[in-house]
Amino acid sequence: MALVAERKLSRAGVGREQNEIARDSYSFLHLPMVAGIVLVALGMKKTLGDIGEPLKLVVAVAMLTGAALYLLAHVAFRFRNVRTLNSPRLVSAGLCLALIPAATELPALATLAILAGLMVGLVTYEALMYADARDRIRHQLTDEAATT
Repeated sequence: MALVAERKLSRAGVGREQNEIARDSYSFLHLPMVAGIVLVALGMKKTLGDIGEPLKLVVAVAMLTGAALYLLAHVAFRFRNVRTLNSPRLVSAGLCLALIPAATELPALATLAILAGLMVGLVTYEALMYADARDRIRHQLTDEAATT
């Protein structure tokens, strides 16, 4: 998605359109991505402090909402730039939020393992399902660079 967004930004007419794409994509939509990363880091720090006990509600909400926020910001980034939704990331964000009640009952390490498994599953799914599209996009960039 980053390559497609970069190409769209460079092809936009200089001025208002280009400024709006840059503002929305690289300011407004990156803020929730960074906030999500910070929340996950906070949750992980607290999780690793006592891996055998269930997470406290605030820690569970921070870690799992942070992961969901990160994924939703990626969905919004894609929607802003190509007007399509990424269903697997939407579902994964929903699963992160649905895991919050269980996280207050399960051992912290189990919650962390479930979250890690969910993210690895998402990345694996996307790598397999979008392999052709990624290859096509990368080759378009290479072909464009060779012709200029």
